Amino acid sequence: MKKTLIKNANIVNESVVFNGDILIEGQYIKKIGTSLTPKSPDVLVLDAEGKYLLPGAIDDQVHFREPGLTHKANIETESKAAIAGGITSFIEMPNTNPQTTTIEKLEEKFKMAAKTSSANYSFMFGGTNDNLDEILKLDVNQVAGLKLFLGSSTGNMLVDDPKVLKKIFESTNLRISVHCEDEGTIKKNLQEHIEKYGDDIPIRQHPVIRSEEACYLSSSKAIELAKETGARLHVFHLSTGKETGLFDNDIPLKDKKITAEVCTHHLWFSDEDYDKKGTFIKWNPAVKTAQDREQLWEALLDDRIDVLATDHAPHTLEEKKNVYTKAPSGGPLVQHALPAMLEMYHKEKISLEKIVEKMCHNPAILFEIDRRGFIKEGYFADLVLVDLNNPWTVTKENILYKCGWSPFEGATFKSRITHTFINGNIAYQNAKFSKVRYAKRLTFNR
Repeated sequence: MKKTLIKNANIVNESVVFNGDILIEGQYIKKIGTSLTPKSPDVLVLDAEGKYLLPGAIDDQVHFREPGLTHKANIETESKAAIAGGITSFIEMPNTNPQTTTIEKLEEKFKMAAKTSSANYSFMFGGTNDNLDEILKLDVNQVAGLKLFLGSSTGNMLVDDPKVLKKIFESTNLRISVHCEDEGTIKKNLQEHIEKYGDDIPIRQHPVIRSEEACYLSSSKAIELAKETGARLHVFHLSTGKETGLFDNDIPLKDKKITAEVCTHHLWFSDEDYDKKGTFIKWNPAVKTAQDREQLWEALLDDRIDVLATDHAPHTLEEKKNVYTKAPSGGPLVQHALPAMLEMYHKEKISLEKIVEKMCHNPAILFEIDRRGFIKEGYFADLVLVDLNNPWTVTKENILYKCGWSPFEGATFKSRITHTFINGNIAYQNAKFSKVRYAKRLTFNR
């Protein structure tokens, strides 16, 4: 059995930072302590003095574009970028081609990931107006959750039949993750802008078209329905300060039925960045005002927002360079999300403990993931070593996404991920990847 001893690390876990050692045996953390010594010569000893050891981040919302959209990205390329960015597990979305709206297509995705993923993996099952029978057949221990598009869907994934929506909310114990933007409001706003500008709408109008009103109207309706039906609701990628007032922090996360997520880009950018970044920061929901950004930070830090994720959604450079109406929304983030949040730690915006809580602990709690997201004896050894004082700049040469670009290009981060462990094995070390993949399908305790 392979054994690794990590010595002298500053361990960040469960709201504390302490210096200690971690003994890994096989896939698992065997012992956490101080002054641990190898009991046999076959133990790999890794001196982590001065570095910080975090649980591997769990990204609850990514789009890796496989199958069907692999000119943009695929599971192999994006999972490698993820582990280079300290994300050891991901939950991928159903709006691929074909869409993951049948159990057959779900299992096909799992088979793809088993062959090519460098990070641990699971998938959301997609709800539509006409697949309730498939939803009811799902084994709740074999899928991360259910994803519903209440706005901004692709294909036929917009769930806009109120009777179907209510039936889904009433019929499943799975956590329902939702994209909330009111489609009617957006269509009206878009048509008004097309009449004024044609297709070449100024990018600064994006948060006017995909407005605060559109977000709040949809989020508030979803929450009202969840309260009426008793459903477990998780609202993805909040983008407005107004929406944060819909969520509470008065009970522990494990007892919450209604929860929220914010993404890296909504905490980093504001509408002041559109002139410089253009469509490279065109996301749905839109990046909004600096005041919205500040209110999102407040809600994240006071626990009204529970999870920090990426909504990693790459497109090619050629696609993003189109005029407004033809440029797709979304951007690649898994390689840079944790370094960006560590930059905010250096700016005293957030603590290391809170980063770990929102990116590691809380996704594991929320989705009831088996033995991941924490540094605990008996848990899978998904771990990330970070050097907080080893600056690097994002350049085209070190971007790992298949699309070859990043909204963070040109940014300098003070912190560098030096090692990523997947199931007890070093999968990434000093910008080099293991030739062996150690990833596993996530399992759930439900």
